[in-house]
Amino acid sequence: MNTATVLGIAAIALILFLAARYIVREKKKGNTCIGCPYADSCPKHRSGCNHPDNL
Repeated sequence: MNTATVLGIAAIALILFLAARYIVREKKKGNTCIGCPYADSCPKHRSGCNHPDNL
């Protein structure tokens, strides 16, 4: 493997690690639909993400 391949694999591994860490932190906060702009104001927030765009 050359240096570019090693750096590419390291970059992908870092991105995957950071994404997984973000998901775990959001789940610990209680967000059921991560990344949803209506997550905090959704009337059915506890049963899933049912904001107006999905109805």
